[in-house]
Amino acid sequence: MGFLRQYKKIFIAIGFILIVFILGYLLYALFFKPSPAPVIIEQPAATSTQGGLPIAKPGTGQTAGGQPVGQIGLPEGTEQPLSKGSSVALGGLTETLELSQAPSLAATLSANGDDLQYYNKQDGKFYRLTKDGQASLLSDTVFHEVQKITWSPDKNKAILEYPDQAKIIYDFKNKEQISLPKHWEDLNFSPDGSKIVLKSLANDQDNRWLAIINSDGTSAQKVAALGDKNETVYPSWSPNNQTVAMYTEGQNFDQQNVYFVGLNNENFKALTIDGRGFEPKWAPKGDYLLYSVYSSSSDLKPELWVASAQGENIGANRNKLDVQTWANKCVFSAAAEICCAVPESLEEGAGLFPDLAKSTKDNLYKIDTQTGLKKLIAIPDNDFTMSDLIVSDNGYYLYFTDVNTGKINKIKLK
Repeated sequence: MGFLRQYKKIFIAIGFILIVFILGYLLYALFFKPSPAPVIIEQPAATSTQGGLPIAKPGTGQTAGGQPVGQIGLPEGTEQPLSKGSSVALGGLTETLELSQAPSLAATLSANGDDLQYYNKQDGKFYRLTKDGQASLLSDTVFHEVQKITWSPDKNKAILEYPDQAKIIYDFKNKEQISLPKHWEDLNFSPDGSKIVLKSLANDQDNRWLAIINSDGTSAQKVAALGDKNETVYPSWSPNNQTVAMYTEGQNFDQQNVYFVGLNNENFKALTIDGRGFEPKWAPKGDYLLYSVYSSSSDLKPELWVASAQGENIGANRNKLDVQTWANKCVFSAAAEICCAVPESLEEGAGLFPDLAKSTKDNLYKIDTQTGLKKLIAIPDNDFTMSDLIVSDNGYYLYFTDVNTGKINKIKLK
């Protein structure tokens, strides 16, 4: 028994020493041990976001299919660098310059192909804006609370629409305005600006018409009866003067036919589209159509398509561009080339509810509509949601309006 008691005391002493040692090491590790150097893990090659296209930083390469790609962007949760990036769009972080201080509406390229003209929502006046941000009055007339503006091709006239559905045509050259009936909707100028196509939506469905008028509001002419189908009719005068509107007819949830309407009861071919939420944009020559639709196969997110839309070729060469954005976030920079603002990510159902992307950052892509080749050309140096994209005639500048501030911004393309 004495022998066991003696060894028990030894074990207790050893255990006490071990506990003191362990506690001491823990205190050292927590408060005094230097931190190890960070381990840098190389990011993999391009990854896709929910928006459908990779995010890139400066640097280019080629995929097996020939599509230019860049280095992968910063991991989620990492702050963007403080640098404003390149002054010219080279495929990475790009300096974006603010040109207007006040919220604007309906910025458009002036007739000279270089300046912009727009409506100032703060003071209700129209301005001309140079590429250097110098603004001058386009008209000293005040137009209060204009809600929508449709410019004529020569930019000398505009259709102004108000919240109470009142509408006028204003001639900036002659300083004249013409009032239009409130039930005329979806007005769109002809390519030479001499006429306007519209929907005349009387209360009586039997008296609803697709119609055309002169650009001074005179000589209304009926083109086609609308009946109860006005929601699926899209007045849109083609650049080649072949058609003045389109209308859709559903085949099933994910498929519709698009029919083209001319002025002489022509029997044009139909274009089959795979989706809903049809949003068209004519190519400069009117030979083909860029459009966006959403479908169940895209989780109801908008996708860009192109198709021939002229004469006997209507519906031919239909091709999905594999880009998830809306047609109204694109602009033609050449006959077969578009620049598009593409959201970094899109929620499921964004095609059905576009406001889901109202605060989503956009990046700028250039897309060849014939080959489908896509190239990231700019990551703006701030979180912009882009609208009203404009490319100057010389191709040097891209202008856009930030959805959330209404301010006009500029990116230098070359």
